[in-house]
Amino acid sequence: MSAPLKIPMPLRVPELGPALGRVIVPRRLIEPWIPLDDIRERLATRVLELGGEARAATLREQREAVLEAVSRRAWAGAWEPAVRAVAERLAAAIDAELEGAARRVRMPRRRRRRRLLTGAEKRAIAARLAAGGGPFVDALDALEAAATRVHEASVLEKDAHADWQEALRAAARRLEAAWLALEDEVAEERARWAPEIAAVAAWRPALWPVFALWVPLTALLLWLGLVLGGYLSAPPWLAGRLGF
Repeated sequence: MSAPLKIPMPLRVPELGPALGRVIVPRRLIEPWIPLDDIRERLATRVLELGGEARAATLREQREAVLEAVSRRAWAGAWEPAVRAVAERLAAAIDAELEGAARRVRMPRRRRRRRLLTGAEKRAIAARLAAGGGPFVDALDALEAAATRVHEASVLEKDAHADWQEALRAAARRLEAAWLALEDEVAEERARWAPEIAAVAAWRPALWPVFALWVPLTALLLWLGLVLGGYLSAPPWLAGRLGF
């Protein structure tokens, strides 16, 4: 007896735009400390492009291409460059604040350079920005599991297809939450570095070199003035030189 024919479930990619929410249309009371809209728009555009690529593949009945276009790797490939771009821009903004504060107080160049962010500090900033994407990563794990199930699903396994579609929408919603968390972290980074910037702005040159040089010199000049004025007797070596 031959095995029953298994007809694969046709894949239908849901619209992702509504689930992306504020990644597409931001609703803010306060603008971010640094410009982020260009990065946000690139992220939203890339995700919508992924959905478009997947739908185009469904028309060609290219099942593997559909799943790959909206796979875990594709979503991560849209999110991770956005996080890196924000981290680089944020680090540059903090460095600019530190540099500007140092220049205003005329801090020496060598000392000024030591105040700028180190490579480790920049990596820490990037890690803190990415931390808000934890739920998004979990959603991508769930999407990957759903994609594995729907890959072999037949037309009779409608639940697998529905679960995959919902996993795609959930990934989009979690991406929105991850982006909002990233914007919040940008504001927190500004607050985190504010004391350091204030410390640079409050810097003043040390006064002990001035005292170390000018106090003895002033005392010497005062003593010499008293000698020349006849108020003090000159030592023999000085009297001979001055003709006293």
